[in-house]
Amino acid sequence: MLDAKSTLAVLGQITFRSSYYDKDYRATAALQRARRPYIVRNGVTGLLLFSFCIGVFAFTVDAVGQDDFSDVKIPAKPKEAAAAPAQQQAPR
Repeated sequence: MLDAKSTLAVLGQITFRSSYYDKDYRATAALQRARRPYIVRNGVTGLLLFSFCIGVFAFTVDAVGQDDFSDVKIPAKPKEAAAAPAQQQAPR
């Protein structure tokens, strides 16, 4: 079983396994320190993007809700079969 400080032999060369994750793929202290300066900025950016999307959605729903569709012509109801065919064929 490999841990974070173990080495792997790849094609005859020794490669050190360096990662920000431990053997259970949890974030290490180094990764948490590296991400710390960006947490607030990423949170604010995500909040702005989310609010923009909700704003566009609300504007679209409001704009469509105000339309009365008066410029759309509604076709007349089709007339019932007023003139029945002279002869009907018997089912076969």
